[in-house]
Amino acid sequence: MTNALYIGIGPIIAVTLGVVVLLMVEVTLHPATRVWRLISFGSLISGFILAIVQWADAANNPQPIFSHMLMHDGFSAFGSIVLIIVAALGLLVAWPLVENDRARGAELVALVLLTTIGLMLLVSAANLMMVFLGLEVASISLYVIAGFIRKGARSNEAAVKYFLLGSFASAVFLYGVALVYAGTGTLEITAIAGPQFAGLTQTPVLLVGIGLIVVGLGFKVSAAPFHMWAPDVYQGSASGVTGFMNAGAKIAGFAALARILVVSFDAQRGDWGPALAVVAALSMVVGTVLAITQTDLKRMLAYSSVAHAGFIMTALVGGGAGIDALWFYVVTYAFQVVGAFGVVAAISGVASDESALKQYVGLGRRSPFLAGVLSLMMLAMAGIPLTAGFAGKFGVFRAALEAGYTWLVVLALVASAVGLYFYLRVIVRVYIDQETAEQPRVVITDGMRFALTTVAVLTVAFGVNPAPLLTVVSNALPF
Repeated sequence: MTNALYIGIGPIIAVTLGVVVLLMVEVTLHPATRVWRLISFGSLISGFILAIVQWADAANNPQPIFSHMLMHDGFSAFGSIVLIIVAALGLLVAWPLVENDRARGAELVALVLLTTIGLMLLVSAANLMMVFLGLEVASISLYVIAGFIRKGARSNEAAVKYFLLGSFASAVFLYGVALVYAGTGTLEITAIAGPQFAGLTQTPVLLVGIGLIVVGLGFKVSAAPFHMWAPDVYQGSASGVTGFMNAGAKIAGFAALARILVVSFDAQRGDWGPALAVVAALSMVVGTVLAITQTDLKRMLAYSSVAHAGFIMTALVGGGAGIDALWFYVVTYAFQVVGAFGVVAAISGVASDESALKQYVGLGRRSPFLAGVLSLMMLAMAGIPLTAGFAGKFGVFRAALEAGYTWLVVLALVASAVGLYFYLRVIVRVYIDQETAEQPRVVITDGMRFALTTVAVLTVAFGVNPAPLLTVVSNALPF
């Protein structure tokens, strides 16, 4: 093994140690849940600090490490930082679920950490087989998380659907990797772009391989037409963990897709760019139209995530010039979706598998805090000015315009305008519609309140002044 630079995998090591210590302590000592909290958040904080150190070191010394299996650069360090933050926020929201199921709570915490490890591998991968490894570590953990509520029929259905369709998508991705290897003779992401492969840029085998890789990762980010699993899985999964499942998959999936397409296959952008634009357009149309018809907030947010996958892909059609816009959008959207599902968990219960819109009628009087957070998340997802959602959409639309995809931007603007309907419908339920019966006030934990406050502050802060995050993501480009 060459170039074993351990600072490049510091965050992964820290979170992995957290999983090992957590499970060993639980098996041997059966401690109180506060010990689980100390171990899990201790590992995440350690991983966050090491990711900051990695960021600082990679700024001056980006390089492939561990025999070109992983990449030590700002792209991977920033991805790890964001994933750790999302995991911490997700655990804060899900913690009542952990404490309610004392027998298996440590397993849920370990699964969230294992998912984070897999997603960090996915973001840091410099080899297509390492991408697959990270994909599977994260996916298998997510399958189990989706079915964590064993006695719930919808939870079991969600786990089975996610597992079966996810396994098929992984097989498609792996077949694409095999075709890329057949066309180039290497699996190294940076090597494929080398001059020795310049004559292979338009070979049918390579183009089909690229297409299958896009399909496999398109499933993971719930882009249409590979989205059919998302509504049932997000509705059937426990509300306390759904936000983390959605946000984590979006961050790592789009990061991996961006690194592969921009670094390895930029020479083929004339082939995959228009195809990706079609997928983006289909995602925006399908997600927006189907979200309008939903009466359950979890399903509405699931279809909304399909539309947002299309918006994020809009940044990628122009190649490397859109990566900073992609990062900004996917990071701010991750905070929004964690916040929205956090409110769902507070209203419907962390273990709930449904959340009818009628449950939110009069929420403005029952819990002004939750009503404010939910309304802010809806406005941000709709792209209203002075929210991070507006800044994110502005960035991805500009990237697509500069790449010459004017028709895609026009379609995205129409989809955004139509999407206002179902986002504003939620706010109407919260503040305007009247309850038919007296409803009890909603009580939430301090951890959940902290998580929701954090995402609300970040959503407003990056909407009012997006410059700090834009500066950071402009340095988080793949090496």
